[in-house]
Amino acid sequence: MKSLISASITLLAIAWPVAAAAASPAEHGVLSVQVENDLFGGGTDRHYTNGIRASYLTPARRCAADNGCNHGFMERAASILPFFDPGEEMRRSYSIGQNMYTPSDITIPDLMPDDRPYAGWLYAGFGLVGKNSYTTRPGRKYNRIDNLELNIGVVGPASGASFVHKRWHDWFNFTTPRGWHNQLRNEPGVVLFYERIWQFILRPMPDSDLELDFSPSVGAALGNVYPQGAPGLRLRVGANLPDDYGPPRIRPSLSGSDYFVPKERKLGVYVFAAAEGRAVAQNIFLDGNTFRDSHSVDKKHFVGDLQLGAAVVTPHRGFLPPTRLSYTYIFRSREFAGQDRGDRYGSINLSVQVAF
Repeated sequence: MKSLISASITLLAIAWPVAAAAASPAEHGVLSVQVENDLFGGGTDRHYTNGIRASYLTPARRCAADNGCNHGFMERAASILPFFDPGEEMRRSYSIGQNMYTPSDITIPDLMPDDRPYAGWLYAGFGLVGKNSYTTRPGRKYNRIDNLELNIGVVGPASGASFVHKRWHDWFNFTTPRGWHNQLRNEPGVVLFYERIWQFILRPMPDSDLELDFSPSVGAALGNVYPQGAPGLRLRVGANLPDDYGPPRIRPSLSGSDYFVPKERKLGVYVFAAAEGRAVAQNIFLDGNTFRDSHSVDKKHFVGDLQLGAAVVTPHRGFLPPTRLSYTYIFRSREFAGQDRGDRYGSINLSVQVAF
């Protein structure tokens, strides 16, 4: 984890002066780093115990009305899908991340058959984000994005989760995890994820910077990692709401958006609440390996998340580029039979606009 965090911070540091040189925030790319950990929410060390993700989102490309945005391999492949709409703007996304999962008590070296398995997930992501805007109703702005992403990676020791977890706890003198030799075995993983989000923006009082928006969404994932269906809803309220869909999250979850565009020369501040329900067909981190015997537990087929959080979005000021910093608190319902209670954890995100 230390190397991943160091690399991400270095990348952001290099990009910082480059970002300041750009003139049009809407045409910027976005670099993001996310860290999710149960220490940030419940102070525990169990279940979904850590996730880290670094991503790059390309600048918006305007789509011609006659042929859309079908100029690259990814765009042409996405155009075959009837539900994906490239919209008026198209962005590409690239990401790398790692998730780790543990049972409730990491001090026990023996396999605990009634608790969730140790598991790691290392992946690279490639995706497309298409956006449409509609202004047909006075006083109300209706936006929509289509998000299509393919994650390819590995579950098991090759994910490096055991190494990272043990080293991280050694460096900070945390409790030593002793059961990683019981983790799921190596298995390639593929996830094809699609989500559509509708966003309705309201201004409660005329001539006021205070705004409110609500964003219903539907999503689905296919593959051998966590195939599922997921409706959700997010509410945001604040001053000078930026053009975004809430801070991004590490899947499976209500995802938000990597991209953001602040109001020109205005500081944006908002709080948000969100909920998502997931109908889970499979969860490799609970069901165990697909092609070989491994530790597993009886998963619940319906899981829910509740989120609360806040974000600060700064515009371009001098040599400082537009930046979004956010914190999200997540409560997740029980995921498997015999789980004593739901899980709580936190997510911290830093996104910076860059001129490439």
